[in-house]
Order: sequence, then C-alpha cells, then structure tokens
Amino acid sequence: MLQFAIRRLLSTLPTLLVVTVLVFGMVQLLPGDPARLLLGEEATPAAVAELRRSLGLDRPVPEQYFRWLGDVARLDLGASVKDNTSVGGLIADKLPTTLQLAVFAMLISLLISLPAGILSAMRQNSWVDRLLTLLALSGISLPSFFLGILLIYLFSIRLAWIPASGYVPFLEDPGRNLLLLLLPAVTLGVPTAAVLTRYLRSSMLEVMTQDYVRTAHAKGVTGGRVMFKHGLRNALIPVITAFGLQLGGLLGGAVITEQIFSVPGFGRLLVDAVFTRDLPVIQGVVLVSAVAVFLVSFLVDLAYAAVDPRIRYH
Repeated sequence: MLQFAIRRLLSTLPTLLVVTVLVFGMVQLLPGDPARLLLGEEATPAAVAELRRSLGLDRPVPEQYFRWLGDVARLDLGASVKDNTSVGGLIADKLPTTLQLAVFAMLISLLISLPAGILSAMRQNSWVDRLLTLLALSGISLPSFFLGILLIYLFSIRLAWIPASGYVPFLEDPGRNLLLLLLPAVTLGVPTAAVLTRYLRSSMLEVMTQDYVRTAHAKGVTGGRVMFKHGLRNALIPVITAFGLQLGGLLGGAVITEQIFSVPGFGRLLVDAVFTRDLPVIQGVVLVSAVAVFLVSFLVDLAYAAVDPRIRYH
C-alpha cells in the first residue's frame, strides 16, 4: 500500500507542473494593467512604469514564471498588491471556512444519497424508485444559485427560521456557526447528493447481477444481508471516485454560494481579487484550489485501493 501511495504521488508531479503553467498563463491573459488599476487613471506614465518595475511586471513572461515558481516551491505565494498582505496568510485565514462548508455539504449529500441510492436499487422500477429518480434528476438539473435563492426565500423570508447571510467562527459560537452554514451547505450538498444517488443506484443494480451474489442467494443468505455485505462494498468503488470528483468540484462551486450567503471564505477572496486585479492573490487561490483537487484525488485513489486491493498491482 505504501509503494502504491508513493507511485501515485510521484505520478501527479508532472501534472502539477502543467497546472502551474496554466495558472500563471491564464492570469497573464486577464485584461488590464495591475499597476494602472492600483494607481488610478490619473497616475503619470512614469509612476505606472516605476510600479511595474517594482512588481517585476516589466520582466519577460518566462522569467516572471520561473521566479514565481521558485517562490511557490519555497511555499511563498507572494504578497497582495492591494495592501501588501501575505497571500499565504490570506488563504490560511479564508480556507478553513470553505473547507468546513465543503465537509458540511458532503455530509449532507452522503446522508441523502446513501439511503436514497440503496432504496432506489432495492425497489427497482417501483413508484419509490421513480420518485427518487425524479428527485435526483431535478437535483442535478437545478442550478446551485437558483437553489440557494429558493432556500433563502423559503427559510429566511417566508418562515424566518434561518438568517439569509452572515458568518460566525465555529469556536466562537458552534451552534450559530452551523445554523448560518446550513443553507449554503444544503445548496452545495443537494446537487452532489443527486449525482451520488444515481451512481450508487446504477452500481448496486450492476453488482447485484454478479455470480457471487447469485451464489450467496443460492446458499440461503437473506436479501438484506446479500445487499449490504456483498453488494454495497463492491458498489461503492465507482461511487468513491464520483465522491472525490464532487468534493473537488465543491471548492469551485463554493465561489457562487459564498457570494449568495455572504460567507467570508475562499470563493469571496477570489472574487474580490479578480475585481481588484490582484494577480498574486488570484494565482495563489487558483493554485491552492488545484492542489486541493489533486490531494482529494490522491486520497480517493488510496480509498479505491483499500476497497479493491487489485488496484495496487496495476
């Protein structure tokens, strides 16, 4: 297992290098001059040129990239051009909020999708299966921003049960923290639950047609025991992959959701940086997001290998 983990980790390094090129290149393509934006339209060309020189923006692009990559290798993401604050510090301050929101959303999605997927497979082609399929397809089709607005209208405006926006740190007031994050977490968790429900249903139906399941039935093992002992474990293999992809996607989806519910997380930091053309912050946030997705993918591979040991020898 350790050898598999090391091989898998090393195989991601070239991809990560390509990601750094893409992140740096895409940020360079953004319109506008950061120096001009910071100094204002009334700044003299000499002042703009001096600021560009101090920021290193007058250097050739390849030189800028390798200087940035060297800093990243030393875990130095630079400083915000807006207020000279450390980008690493800004990310460290905002990232826990988004991670908490993502974990909360994944817990909600698992609480919904596991029983729904299993029940849908056990009651194949019944009215229960059709109802769950309809709800799952609706959850996949519904845009998260529309769902968020719908939840605010229902639970904040009509019923006045939950505040529409705001944030309190968990250590300051755990109860209010979870209450304020409930609607954003449901907004992110419902579409994920819908996808996982469909994956689990399909996987369960496929597994239940295998020979070893028929053998278990022939030995007199009860239907529920066959379903949970022999079927569910093998059915979870593709679901684990889908779970990892969805978790990585939550970090990107949180950008819109955090804006809707005024959650001061990673997404809002990125949006603010784009509006102020703060290149170091944009590069840092996008790079950390990409690394987080790779890390989730790596953990998913380990879980995949733990569930199916044959994966380790491929």
